[in-house]
Order: sequence, then C-alpha cells, then structure tokens
Amino acid sequence: MSAASEIGRYLADTIVSIYLVLVVLRGLLQAAQADFYNPISQFIVRATNPPLIVLRKVIPAGRRFDFSAVVLALLVQIIGLIAVIMLSGFLPPNPLTVSLWAVLGVVGLVVNVYLFAMIAMIVVSWVAPGSRHPAVTLVYQITEPVMGPVRALLPSMGGLDFSPIVIFILINVIQIALRHMAVAAGLPAQLVLGI
Repeated sequence: MSAASEIGRYLADTIVSIYLVLVVLRGLLQAAQADFYNPISQFIVRATNPPLIVLRKVIPAGRRFDFSAVVLALLVQIIGLIAVIMLSGFLPPNPLTVSLWAVLGVVGLVVNVYLFAMIAMIVVSWVAPGSRHPAVTLVYQITEPVMGPVRALLPSMGGLDFSPIVIFILINVIQIALRHMAVAAGLPAQLVLGI
C-alpha cells in the first residue's frame, strides 16, 4: 500500500468514525429524551441535521425513536466501509455483506458508547459528585434509561448501586456475541468501528 492510499484510508476512516459517533449520539439522545438545549446536544444536532432533514422526508421521525438516525448511521457506516476497502486496493464485497457488517458495526458502536458512558459516570461520581457540567448531564441522561430499570430490579443494598456492575456484565456478553457474529460474517478485523 502506498503512502498516499494509507493516508487516504486513515483520513476516510477518521472522518467517518467521528461523524458516525455523532449520528449514534444523536439517536441515543433522542431515545433518552435528553435536554436538547444543552450546548453539546446543540452541536450534535447541528452536525447531523442536514442529512437527517433529507431522510425525514422519506422516513418519519418517531417521538422517542428516530428511524432516520438509524438509517443515517447505517449509510455512514456503509459508505465508510466501501471507502476504506477501496482505498486499501480491494473491491468491496457484495452489498448484502457490507450491509451486514454495517449493522454489526452500528450495534457495536452503540454498545461501546454505553460502556464509555458508564465508565464516565462512575469516574465522575467519585471525582466530582453532583457536577452540573453539560457533558456530565448528557452522560447521565443517556445512561439512566438503561440503568434505571436494572436498578429497579435489584434489591436494596443499603445505598450501594450495583446496577453498573450488572450493565457491565451485559455489555461484555453483547460484545462477545458481536465479535463472534463478526467472525461468522467474515468481517475483517479492525475494519468496522465498534467491533
């Protein structure tokens, strides 16, 4: 691989990865009904709105679940996969295979977002409990719809919250399953963000 194609692949991978994270965060923020007046939310909305406006003409947005954000995430992942494969000097596999890889990648990215959000919540609870920073507020709003039901199922432990441990276990189980599905689908290692 030449230096130019390696640089091109790196740049394409980086740009697609950053935008894909923004699109996934947009979907998660809407699903969690997060505060869209938060400055970080406003940035994410501005960055993802142009293609979502076009997609919403065909795919209506739900109140809590934004199907157009899911479609956009899959399209961004597919475009990124094709670009990286072609910049590596190969022809992309059939569209069904690329679509399956994209689905696995987007699901893996959602799981990883929750993993890092959970880690951030735990660290913030130790370092700066009660912080009102916009990023901390958004992380809390994203994780609470997942942690709340788990917390409600667990018996009271005298003020200790064991829901993050249960969620970490579930995240690891999902990640193991996704890695095995990726291998079964012939997904090359390190090709898809999130796996």
